[in-house]
Amino acid sequence: MIPIHELLARIRWDPEFGKGQFELAYEDRVEYQLKRVPLAQIVIEPGQHFMFESVEDDGTLHTVPFHRVRKVWRNGVLIWERHPEIKGKAK
Repeated sequence: MIPIHELLARIRWDPEFGKGQFELAYEDRVEYQLKRVPLAQIVIEPGQHFMFESVEDDGTLHTVPFHRVRKVWRNGVLIWERHPEIKGKAK
C-alpha cells in the first residue's frame, strides 16, 4: 500500500490524477469516530510527512497525524484504505 503522504503528493502534483473531488476520513479521538473532510479543507505544509491541519466549518484548526487517516475517496469512490491496528496484536 502506498503511504498516505505519497498519495497526497500524487494528488497535488499529478495533474491527471489530481482532477476530481477528494475526501479523506481520519480517526477523531475526541468523538471516537471517522471524520470525513474534503481535501480542500486540509492544509499540508511543504515537506511535511507526518501531519496536516484540518480546517473545521467554524474555522478552528485541528492537527491530525497522517497515521490517523483511514480512507480516501476520489469522486465518491474509495481509492485508499488503512485498517485500524488491533490493540495487543504482535507486530
